[in-house]
Amino acid sequence: MSTAIAKNLMAEMKLLGMFGAFDNIIASATRDQISYTEFLDTLLQAEADYRQERKTGYRIKAAKFTLRPAFEDIDFTASRSISKAQIKELYSLQWLSEGRPVLLIGQTGVGKTFIAQAAGLHACACGKSVLYMTVTTWLENLALARSSGTYLRYRDKLARPDLLILDDFGMRKLSSTEAQDLCEILEERSLGKSTMFTTQLPLAHWAEVIADPVISDAIRDRLEHAALTIDITGESYRGVKARKLASKKHGA
Repeated sequence: MSTAIAKNLMAEMKLLGMFGAFDNIIASATRDQISYTEFLDTLLQAEADYRQERKTGYRIKAAKFTLRPAFEDIDFTASRSISKAQIKELYSLQWLSEGRPVLLIGQTGVGKTFIAQAAGLHACACGKSVLYMTVTTWLENLALARSSGTYLRYRDKLARPDLLILDDFGMRKLSSTEAQDLCEILEERSLGKSTMFTTQLPLAHWAEVIADPVISDAIRDRLEHAALTIDITGESYRGVKARKLASKKHGA
């Protein structure tokens, strides 16, 4: 069989990973005189890698991230309390395997959103489904779902991902209905699903933004004992970045 016919068959069968790598693999096989088994292994690996990259791309698109950060990009030169050991713990995704919630707590600018989305992207690369949104977006979608009679469908959507990231909790108070909705989501996700919050409020102060004290206690109870909690204090990352840019300009 000619290489042209082989490539046509690959295209017809949608073996696009093999198709894209075929010419390079043929050239390498000829140069290095590898065995037929090794040649087949290399072709199959190219197809497997291509499909894995496609799946990861789909998961990242479905997650609706606003950033594309990586743990490797975290700047440890800034004066912040988060340690390499804590980042390593997040990177391990052990908490995700255990279905534990995560609380990233700290003032504006310390990198909570960056770290949360880095964790989400890493989870996508490891084959996990993720959904990211700000709490403001969640509340807007929640109101729309209630007004259109699709609340249960929307709640099911939030219950499905392996990891749900709710960014900027505590920016405004939750009504009793909204707090009940959050409690129900946490209950739906309590069996093997992780929910990550970024917030400026320590858990002990969540009652300040949850109108109903009974529901507030229920939410706190679901998080207090199970959550991986990381408190981030220190210098604003934006300030560090601004100084570095100014230093570069001054040096130039």
